[in-house]
Amino acid sequence: MTDKSRYRTLITYDKLDLSELSAQVVEDRHGAVVIFNGITRDHTDHRKVLFLEYEAYVPMAESKLTEIAVEICAKWDVRVNIAHRIGRIEIGDSSLIVVVGSPHRESAYRASQYSVDRIKEVVPIWKKEHFEGGEIWIGDAEGFRPISKQAT
Repeated sequence: MTDKSRYRTLITYDKLDLSELSAQVVEDRHGAVVIFNGITRDHTDHRKVLFLEYEAYVPMAESKLTEIAVEICAKWDVRVNIAHRIGRIEIGDSSLIVVVGSPHRESAYRASQYSVDRIKEVVPIWKKEHFEGGEIWIGDAEGFRPISKQAT
């Protein structure tokens, strides 16, 4: 297992602090820090988005984020901080921040891209888009539902 001091993960209802998350991965030996900051935008296609709402199966989501962090630390010589918000996210607010520090930019870019892709593939966090005239769980076309909605 990768040294736990090389990664941090967080799932929270609180606003994400980009400066704090970035500072946690910087080392003197690093020549690069790559930041992915997923920000809630005001539109999807031709719909005016009002806000997003995220739900998670938190114990499993935390476990999966940790697996991803361990995997990228083992694959590349990096430190990583992954933070995901749940709950209501306003326009302009961050929902996902991934910060990767590395001695070289190539590994930082690759680790960042890989982590964001894996998060979307395997972490049980669901997004509901609230827009003018309605709302939709993203992925509904495939029958995708948060756990809390399946039991009804």
